[in-house]
Amino acid sequence: MKHLTTEEGIDLVNQVLSPSERLEMERHLECGCERCQNTIARWRRVRRIAATEPSHQPPNEAVRIAKAAFAGSPWARVRKVSGVIEVLFDSFLQPALEGVRSAGAGTRRMLYRADPFQVDLQIEALVGGSVVVTGQLLDLREPEVVGSHVPLMLSNLRGRVIRATTNQYGEFREEIEGTGDLELVFHGANDKPVTISLHDVLGSQSGGKQ
Repeated sequence: MKHLTTEEGIDLVNQVLSPSERLEMERHLECGCERCQNTIARWRRVRRIAATEPSHQPPNEAVRIAKAAFAGSPWARVRKVSGVIEVLFDSFLQPALEGVRSAGAGTRRMLYRADPFQVDLQIEALVGGSVVVTGQLLDLREPEVVGSHVPLMLSNLRGRVIRATTNQYGEFREEIEGTGDLELVFHGANDKPVTISLHDVLGSQSGGKQ
């Protein structure tokens, strides 16, 4: 008998052959054909892995982080929109005082509304090209309640991703290598990922989307 084809090996492992076909293939294997024995062993491993896959359930926190990471990725083509992020304040959009030179691109302050949170951000440049992002989340549903213990992700869109959680006061402070662009991702209303995109973060433009 000639060597088993891929299709024959799969059919043998899945036991969908006629008795005569199965007998012929088993005799071929018993003759010591190492090539076909290796093929069958490989497909049997695949079948065992496939059989156990439905019972595998990753932790909920791992799923949340993976979804947030995808939502903040520059390769993510589709993002679910459940509301609008509103820019309430951007220090780079404020007119400079007459007779006062601009302080430059060293610090930027922004305030967003991203239901159910109000997001207060400050970005400062560090020597060496990194930036420090300081923020606080306030729950708009209860103005006196902060967004404590909210998982979030900060990315520079060049492969550097920082995962953190707001403290009991809804605050976070993270340092990341600066590339000009940043994205902040957290879960908002209905547990959907909210992405605040900061383009040319210490330049002249900012933006947000969900």
